[in-house]
Amino acid sequence: MANSPVSSATDVPAGIPAGVPVRMQAPAQHAVGLHRVLEPAGVLPQAAHRLDPDPAIAADEVRISLEKLNLDAASYRQLAAKHTTDGVIDGDAIRAEVLQIVAERGKMQNPVTGSGGMLVGVVDEVGPDSPLGLRVGDRVATLVSLSLTPLAITDGLARWDGGSEQVPAQGHAILFARSMAAVLPDDLDPDLSLMVMDVCGAPALVSRVVSRYRAEGLAPTVAVVGAAGKSGSLSLAAARGSGASATVGVVPFEAEAQMLRDADLADSVVLADARDPVALSAAVTRGLGAPADITVVCVDVPGCEHGAVLSTADGGTVIFFSMATSFSAAALGAEGLVADVTMLIGNGYVPGHAQYALDLLRSVAGVRSLFTRRLAAD
Repeated sequence: MANSPVSSATDVPAGIPAGVPVRMQAPAQHAVGLHRVLEPAGVLPQAAHRLDPDPAIAADEVRISLEKLNLDAASYRQLAAKHTTDGVIDGDAIRAEVLQIVAERGKMQNPVTGSGGMLVGVVDEVGPDSPLGLRVGDRVATLVSLSLTPLAITDGLARWDGGSEQVPAQGHAILFARSMAAVLPDDLDPDLSLMVMDVCGAPALVSRVVSRYRAEGLAPTVAVVGAAGKSGSLSLAAARGSGASATVGVVPFEAEAQMLRDADLADSVVLADARDPVALSAAVTRGLGAPADITVVCVDVPGCEHGAVLSTADGGTVIFFSMATSFSAAALGAEGLVADVTMLIGNGYVPGHAQYALDLLRSVAGVRSLFTRRLAAD
């Protein structure tokens, strides 16, 4: 039933090696998972309200035995805020809601944010027609969202206290033919690899955009909003490594600013609330001496669209990586500000993105220190 696989390696960012995940030639119904959609009929799995997580796989599918889920930052923040009273997070309530979502939807898709996350597990069974190149026993991280991945949990998440994005779990997940997963490297802590792969699309796209400027003889300036987080720190490293002339990291708190200075990932670090458009624009201009040529939004809270547009020079580019981004707010805000900017939505996939992000973790000491610190805190 699956189409013949082809490699999709066009337009690879500078620094990303050849050898990319397999993609299918055409969106055959089976290859993209339409047979797993229970309702509504005719939509793709990500848009579906309910999927069928039956463990019996088709000839072109792969079943993974779960070890851990990694909820995306926007989703976990929303759940934690909902279940916090007087500053105390109710972990039991968060766990119960995640279990309810998975039971009702057959996948982990936060109904408020629409996002999910990713998972780590061991390949349990591979259909004879699967094009993904996986073998039984491979320990892998999925590089597609939990919001479209058929999923069943069997342990009630008993080992999770609800206090972090990383969720120990037992159960299974299904990968379609048109999907992606990466075998975890032997030289890195699996939890560290999972954190990197969760956001690996961000640095790859930043590298691509900066490299396009460079190909036109330009040396762009780059502002990263939410720069001390996972995608933010990797984006700063990618911008610098791809030839940005100057970088500024924007964070809301002095503690994060000091972490970023210690990591030496940005040429300057400024404080601003990304939800305050004027303050954000002023901070970016202060850090770079002018609005940014490229502004990268990596925060996991809504309401940052207008500030990002206002912080970007005419003819510049805004890259939105946050799942909290509102397309209408970004588009109408740019129109209302009479801003001549190109706006990109980071879709999480660029050829070679996982290997590129892992190589940044290995080679850039500041990135490694921030990720290690974050992992210890979790």
